[in-house]
Amino acid sequence: MASKNRAALINKVLKVVKKHFKPSVVPKDRSLLEHLLFACCLENSPYDAAERVFQSLKSDYFDWNEVRVSTVRELAEALKPLNDPGEAATRVKRILQSVFETHYSFDVEQLKKQNIGAAVKHLEKFNGSTPFVVAFVTQHALGGHSIPVNTGLLESMRIVGVVSDAEAAKGQVPGLERTVPKSKGSEVGSQLHLLGVEMHRSPYGPAIRKLLLEIEPGCKDNLPKRPSKAEEAAAAALATDGAPSIAPTKPPEPVKKGTTKKPIVEPAPAAKARSTKKPEKKVLKKKAKPAAVASAGKKLSSSKRLTKRKPR
Repeated sequence: MASKNRAALINKVLKVVKKHFKPSVVPKDRSLLEHLLFACCLENSPYDAAERVFQSLKSDYFDWNEVRVSTVRELAEALKPLNDPGEAATRVKRILQSVFETHYSFDVEQLKKQNIGAAVKHLEKFNGSTPFVVAFVTQHALGGHSIPVNTGLLESMRIVGVVSDAEAAKGQVPGLERTVPKSKGSEVGSQLHLLGVEMHRSPYGPAIRKLLLEIEPGCKDNLPKRPSKAEEAAAAALATDGAPSIAPTKPPEPVKKGTTKKPIVEPAPAAKARSTKKPEKKVLKKKAKPAAVASAGKKLSSSKRLTKRKPR
């Protein structure tokens, strides 16, 4: 995409958001950690909702350590006014845990004394930080020129043709900081943020479609298509359980009359080969007669021979 066309499209986006959204003001007297946690709440939600839940975190909990040791479910309950309470709670908890493990305290004001490049690299290492969070803290706490871009704004820029698919996949909007002057960075960034919030809140709604078509009438084919009910159910299962739901097993088909299904018989295991050898016959040995009986039998037989005479 030519830089001239990109700059022209960015100016059209700025013109439309300036017409439809009012700029928001962020308090400047906050610490770097407070800007960090506020950005976690703000990423996909409007400023008023983020401000409300941020103040409740400060008032309802004893300190930031109590927030750190709370569960994500408990924090999500406190962040209900946001568009993404579960994701925001995860970001808040992870960043607090990472800051504590890195600095053994919740004081990170020393990052302001470093040059912006080194401070940004340090922020990016915190577990739970996102490009939006880093850009917001760079703009409001470090005094750098960086426009925070949430996922909804990035998708809107892709639809109207400001960025390509590859650039959107990397989370980049080249030329945005060059088009917006630093003195207007906070004001314009808050208006662009609300465009992204509307896209995140209702991507198929008439309001966001009207805004995008006003920016670029030829982007009709790029507008998001509403998924089918099956796709919505799968997405809901992923959002709640973190894993796709298991489809119910299909009931067996009824057997039609007049037809019988033969049961599948598994083959029996092969019988062991019989031995071809015939069993040996047991030979019973005759018991030996006692010696006295044997001698008596011999005498008897001899006397019979002596007494038996031939007739004359």
